[in-house]
Amino acid sequence: MNPSDRSPEPADAAALPLAGVRVIEFTHMVMGPTCGMILADLGAEVIKVEPLAGDNTRRLLGSGAGFYPMFNRNKRSLAVDVKDGRGREIVLRLAGGADVFSENFKGGVMDKLGLGYPALRALNPRLIYVSHKGFLPGPYEHRTALDEVVQMMGGLAYMTGRRAARCAPAPA
Repeated sequence: MNPSDRSPEPADAAALPLAGVRVIEFTHMVMGPTCGMILADLGAEVIKVEPLAGDNTRRLLGSGAGFYPMFNRNKRSLAVDVKDGRGREIVLRLAGGADVFSENFKGGVMDKLGLGYPALRALNPRLIYVSHKGFLPGPYEHRTALDEVVQMMGGLAYMTGRRAARCAPAPA
C-alpha cells in the first residue's frame, strides 16, 4: 500500500506529533493495545488487525467490559484470517507500507504465521517491529503474562493484598 492510499485525517490530526505514521497492530488485552492507543492519541494511524471473530476483549464482562473501547480508541480495525493466504496477503500489503508493526503474542507465534521480524524486514527494511513480551527469553518465555500473573510472581499481590482486603467493605 502506498502513502497516497491512506485515508484523509481530520485537519487537527495533522498537527499531532505522529501524524503521517502508520502502525499495524497485532495486539490483545492491555499491554499491546495501550501502546497503540498512545501512538493513536499522538496522531499515528493505527490499524488493529483482529481475528474474524474480533478481539476477545470485545466480549469481556464485569470489570473487563470497558477494556476494548478504552484501549482501542482512535484506531481503525480490520478482521482477517491470517492463517488463510488471502488474509496474510492483506497484512503483508499493509506491513509493506507501514512505519511500525506492533505485536504481543507468545514467542514464535508471529514467525509461524509468516509475520515475524525477519519476514517483515525483508518486505519493508525501514519497518520498526515492536514485540511486547511479559517474559523475556528464559524459562518463562512461553507463559502468558497477564497483569495478575505478573503481580503475583513479582510479589506485588502479597504486598498489597491484605491492605487492599482491609479497605474493601465487609460483605453484608
